[in-house]
Amino acid sequence: MRKPIRLADVARAAGVSQGTASNVFNHPNRVRPEVRERVEAVARDLGYGGPDPKGRLLRAGRANAIGLVLAGTLTAGFRDPFDQLFMSGIAQECDARGAGLALISAHDATNEAAAWNIRSALVDGFIVHCLEEGAPLLDLARQRRLPFVAVDIDAAENEMAVRIDDQVAARMETEHLLALGHRRIGILCLELTGEGHFGFVDRARRRALRYAVTRERLAGCADALATVGINLDDVPVMELVLSREKAAAATAAILDRAPDTTAILAMSDVMALGALDFAAARGIKVPEELSVIGFDDVPEAARADPPLTTVAQPIVEKGRRAAELVFRGGPPGIVRLPVELVVRASTAPPREAGRLLPLRGP
Repeated sequence: MRKPIRLADVARAAGVSQGTASNVFNHPNRVRPEVRERVEAVARDLGYGGPDPKGRLLRAGRANAIGLVLAGTLTAGFRDPFDQLFMSGIAQECDARGAGLALISAHDATNEAAAWNIRSALVDGFIVHCLEEGAPLLDLARQRRLPFVAVDIDAAENEMAVRIDDQVAARMETEHLLALGHRRIGILCLELTGEGHFGFVDRARRRALRYAVTRERLAGCADALATVGINLDDVPVMELVLSREKAAAATAAILDRAPDTTAILAMSDVMALGALDFAAARGIKVPEELSVIGFDDVPEAARADPPLTTVAQPIVEKGRRAAELVFRGGPPGIVRLPVELVVRASTAPPREAGRLLPLRGP
């Protein structure tokens, strides 16, 4: 096996000190152009690619980069409008500090590659977003003993976290529909576990719930519904992965089961947009025949037809604050960001009582 080429070998072959050779790669402006060119030519001839970045990081004591652990696949992260905005907030803080961002998917928490990525990531700290309770990768990130910020998950007492009050936000979402007069509401629900389940949620299924955000949003819906005497168990709740296509299918399932439904409450704008897709395909008028409300206020919500009523959360700021905490540090605790109801044209008082929803078209 060929012995690896070291910096000392390059210096010797180029007839310069090891310090001069090091400056060629690390501080080239300190070296005369003719010397720099000679050392670089020798390095190319010998097949030397430059100093080991891991060694440089060890000497510096920092990587100048953040590790972001996403619950889903990286492909899904780049497609999802929420994740795009969230990552842009992190990137803003990284750009301001000249730092990098390493992305790690926790989609398969049992995958050795994912575990290795967390164990070996050259980062100064982690932002962990929306993993299931008890996910093994969550503990691996904690075990690195680096600054650790939890986002949209329950943090331990000695950890930093950035969240909204999801229960209050979902109650606000539900109360908007109730104030308009809706009592026959269907819910498009975020995943309860990471298994990609698609189907109606009953009390037994809710006992399997492992995502904090979903638990709190369901609790907020239940709180508001209880004020008008409606039990969550009597409301059609469809669990689905975050997909417009799945949301359209879930909306169809709700209206097949409860055709007198007057409003769809979605736990994300992506789901609400899928409900609008379904309504358009079936010739159902929104909001005259069916109101639809979303959650997040991604840019597509305002551009929808009709523009989507939603609960807005500061997604970019959520990412920026999480990154700031990794770089700056801070006392353990939760940074709570505000939410607000944004009323647009997709919600209105329900249609005339007793008239069933017409399911037109294919």
